[in-house]
Amino acid sequence: MRTISAFEHDIESQLEFLGKFKPQKQINPKSALFCGSGDSLASSMMAECFSDYQALAVDPLVLAKNKSISKNKHVYFVSISGNTISNIRAAKMVKKSTAITKNPTSKLAKVCTGVIPLDYADSGMMTSGSVSFLASMLACMSLVFSFRVKNARKLFLSAKSQARKITLKNKVYFIGNQHTYPLCMYAAAKLHEVLGMDAHYERIEQFSHAGLFSAKPGDTIIIFEGKNTHNACLVSQLKNLGLSVYNPSIKSSGKISQVIFYTFVSQVLALNGAKRKRLADCYFITEKKIRNVSSSMIY
Repeated sequence: MRTISAFEHDIESQLEFLGKFKPQKQINPKSALFCGSGDSLASSMMAECFSDYQALAVDPLVLAKNKSISKNKHVYFVSISGNTISNIRAAKMVKKSTAITKNPTSKLAKVCTGVIPLDYADSGMMTSGSVSFLASMLACMSLVFSFRVKNARKLFLSAKSQARKITLKNKVYFIGNQHTYPLCMYAAAKLHEVLGMDAHYERIEQFSHAGLFSAKPGDTIIIFEGKNTHNACLVSQLKNLGLSVYNPSIKSSGKISQVIFYTFVSQVLALNGAKRKRLADCYFITEKKIRNVSSSMIY
């Protein structure tokens, strides 16, 4: 199996995972600090925003250089592999910690005082993260917010249908708000990893202050938020500038349904782009020199 096929397999496996998903026992968000890198930072940020910003999310290097952030906090280190150096170093510095990881025997798990193992099945291949992200994200969110996942298949089919209508051209900007901004970060990462595309992410309000000034006619803007009057005005004006604007959305206003939907859209956009280019492997797999530098810094 090549890595694009593995990516597709893992995306499809998410419906089975969601059918078996069990939330974590809730904690006091005011005493929690979530820490991770890459997709795991996005998962940590989802816990932060679903706690109404009572819990905090930080980068492990920030924590390592500012140990006082963790004072009187229980730190939840999010890492699929459990072997990222920065997380391990930071974990050694804090008193109370829990590893949220696929690998409960990892180096990170051993230095933490507790472990939350992520239970999901995947292709077993190194590929861009999909079900791994979903599992870590929901685990983090469920620690600070009570929810149930409903109509997962319907959300998946809607995401696939709407993603097919999106053409990725030139620079791509994902813009969102409170509960979707971390997913914009995740979506941009998928385009980086799978396609090597120039992708960016910003909050909807901040885009008009900053990112918009770097956009050129023909660039792609994707809005991760339900349709409303503010977004309708933004879409109209961006199209007048010659930008390609898409606002995939669902009728449900439920936060969890929105989050699951945009997670699926993020993944399917990258997968569709790979299929259109007839790629057999993810960009980060084929670009060995870049991957080697990345791995040397991460592990």
